[in-house]
Amino acid sequence: MMHRFISVRRLFSETKCSLPCQLRRRCFSQVARNEIDNRDDLVRKMPPFDYSPPPYTGPSADEILSKRKEYLSPSMFYFYTKPLNIVDGRMQYLFDDKGRRYLDAFGGIATVCCGHCHPDVVEAIVNQTKRLQHSTVLYLNHAIADFAEALANKLPGNLKVVFFTNSGTEANELAMMIARLYTGCHDIISLRNAYHGNAAATMGATAQSNWKFNVVQSGVHHALNPDPYRGVFGSDGEKYAKDVQDLIQFGTSGNVAGFVSEAIQGVGGIIELAPGYLPAVYSTIKKAGGLCIADEVQAGFARTGSHFWGFENHGVVPDIVTMAKGIGNGIPLGAVVTTPEIAEVLTRRSYFNTFGGNPVCTSGGLAVLKVIEKEKLQENAFVVGTSLKERLTALKNKYDLIGDVRGRGLMLGVELVTDQKVKTPAKLETIHVMDQMKELGVLVGKGGFYGNVFRITPPLCFTKEDADFLVDAMDYTMEKM
Repeated sequence: MMHRFISVRRLFSETKCSLPCQLRRRCFSQVARNEIDNRDDLVRKMPPFDYSPPPYTGPSADEILSKRKEYLSPSMFYFYTKPLNIVDGRMQYLFDDKGRRYLDAFGGIATVCCGHCHPDVVEAIVNQTKRLQHSTVLYLNHAIADFAEALANKLPGNLKVVFFTNSGTEANELAMMIARLYTGCHDIISLRNAYHGNAAATMGATAQSNWKFNVVQSGVHHALNPDPYRGVFGSDGEKYAKDVQDLIQFGTSGNVAGFVSEAIQGVGGIIELAPGYLPAVYSTIKKAGGLCIADEVQAGFARTGSHFWGFENHGVVPDIVTMAKGIGNGIPLGAVVTTPEIAEVLTRRSYFNTFGGNPVCTSGGLAVLKVIEKEKLQENAFVVGTSLKERLTALKNKYDLIGDVRGRGLMLGVELVTDQKVKTPAKLETIHVMDQMKELGVLVGKGGFYGNVFRITPPLCFTKEDADFLVDAMDYTMEKM
């Protein structure tokens, strides 16, 4: 039976009519005590962890917030009514300035894949920093070559030429430029609801007004989003793919530079592309002379569990793959990988990136690949993610506030709605649940165009006990609404 949400005010007014004042006072004080006891019991159930951070002696949260307001961009925002002052982290846990432990189910926006301060990654970064922090790719150094080789060995086909950048935005900018140079065409097709970055070309490819400024953005056409939950064709991927063909025929010269998409839209709210969509679109793009770009900034590096790369879930091989976030477990690092033939276009002029491929970041990146393999994090993402998704789906059957549960591995989304039939976004409820889960010690992300989707993208060392605690906290919070 579905739980129906009754406001606290309404509950109080209904009870007030039927109880004497003294009894009512005792009744509500007992309810309050019981809720506090239940909450404390839940908090105590957080899985044990053998680490205590050293005492924090830095500035207070209020002091930091004051400096942010005075010296940093006013565009910066933060989660929670009372923002967290995070000062320490170990594996899947974060610690605030009071030493309180939080289960990190957001992973720094799908970035921390091995775990916070993973000793192997830290050791590789520190050792390289002690020896040589930076030189330039104009000299030889084994760190960049070793990592490029290891990365290329993780990709299918002839994808083996690597260009290193500092971020996902840089990687996508470079990929789009390569596609335009290689094909001699300017038009690129992206998806509605996509997010590919916030620079000149990538803002054009991004398709959410929340992230687009009123500046010139040319040459990008946005196709219907193959969204199984909100899309016009449900889960019929081939019907959505027909829109790409229409865009080419009626919006371009008939030839395009390329097509760019995420396998699972991250910022867009953990949207899995409808089955059958990518193979059909890739075929259409090839016929129009274009290149296919896979944006693996969030879905890559074993996060989906079943495969190392998100595009592999769709049975396609792209011409260009972009990556960042999980590639470095938190250090500024991104990459573009393509074929030798396509890579040749950058020799027409001089392409250079001062910090792309610096020895510290590439040493850290190689350590990440080794940790993923040594600790079988892809397998863990699959096993724990499958269990977590099953439990979240059970919550969906319990609460009509949950409209959809989706995603793969440890890249999951929970969309909240106030009406399941018309799918009205539950924006305020999402903020409330996030705040209350934080009070219980669980941190989740938020996304989607309407800001009503929980983004669950924890470090890949997440355990089944962690997953159960997360769901218990969400269950407890929704039950009390």
